Amino acid sequence: MARVVIWHHPRCRKSREGLNYLREKGIDPVIFDYLREGFSPDELAQLIRKSGLPVEEFIRTNEKEFRELGLKGRSLTAEAFAQIASEHPRLLQRPIVVYGDRVVLARPVERLDALFQ
Repeated sequence: MARVVIWHHPRCRKSREGLNYLREKGIDPVIFDYLREGFSPDELAQLIRKSGLPVEEFIRTNEKEFRELGLKGRSLTAEAFAQIASEHPRLLQRPIVVYGDRVVLARPVERLDALFQ
């Protein structure tokens, strides 16, 4: 089995739910604490594209930075949002789970089932 990586924020309830869901399925993922470790804009843009989801699903619109940066109503490319998120990582929706070339934004956590089918 290819390694499973979870982009995780330990203080986030949804992120903890995703990690627990994986563990309940017998999967011990590599935990990537993206807030502490940081990430490149290119890395995030690739994940967004691989997910097949609209960029908007990856944006936490309830964060203070979202309002301060004037992002409401703006249409962003994966690359543009990835650049912003690399500088303001709290804007990134979580958890993101990577398995090989497949990427899932695990909100709700049941989306993770699609990774392993």
